[in-house]
Amino acid sequence: MDKDHFIIEKKRFKSRLIVGTGKYKSFSECAKAVKISGADIVTVAVRRVNITDKKKPLLMDHLDPKKITYMPNTAGCFTSNEALRTLRLAREIGGWKLVKLEVLGDKKNLFPDMEETLKSTNVLVKEGFKVMVYCNDDPLAAKKLEDAGASAIMPLASPIGSGLGILNKVNIKIIRKQTKLPLIIDAGIGDAADAAEAMQLGCDGVLVNTAIAKSKKPLLMAEAMKLAVISGRKSYLAGRIKFNFFGSPSSPKKGII
Repeated sequence: MDKDHFIIEKKRFKSRLIVGTGKYKSFSECAKAVKISGADIVTVAVRRVNITDKKKPLLMDHLDPKKITYMPNTAGCFTSNEALRTLRLAREIGGWKLVKLEVLGDKKNLFPDMEETLKSTNVLVKEGFKVMVYCNDDPLAAKKLEDAGASAIMPLASPIGSGLGILNKVNIKIIRKQTKLPLIIDAGIGDAADAAEAMQLGCDGVLVNTAIAKSKKPLLMAEAMKLAVISGRKSYLAGRIKFNFFGSPSSPKKGII
């Protein structure tokens, strides 16, 4: 495990759990959850979070950008132009180049618009951004994003905030086999079991927001997610036994009384 590092764009991170900062009751609760989770990357919705008016509460007063990596995201953007403008603004304000891109196709299901997403990825990569991309669990779309220069592939497990868990494990496995990029499950995680399953499928990390922020006890869930990601990763590296439809005795067959 000492050599098992989580690396994005040549930067090493301690935790494979990425935590979103929305939906919490307060910035204070959010900061406590992030600390307990052990995460050293947080996502911030640039369009929804106050980052300029110091008269109002600031997330940065609770989570120090010098101690934790901020990853601006384009939550709430429905066109490539909106997404590009949002991330350029984030770069101007905080100098952030490691970003999470999501371009949504509709307001009801919040599925990604892959045409607009790919268009945005091409532009952002040319402008020097390190783009971690929210996408469908589609191996073909994932390959196009990798070819476009994405820094990480972030397929949904199920719709954003749904808590339905991983609905298409086969596609996630296919994406894992075909890409050398970091593969991070983004959206749909409901509890710690879902996070562990994502890691057991070979994902490099998990991004969680709603499952922590909207749980009955966010701080306890944050700890559960931390442990689940660690456990799931170790289980994946250990290698599960093969499936067998018949029983197999665990004790020796020879030398019995």
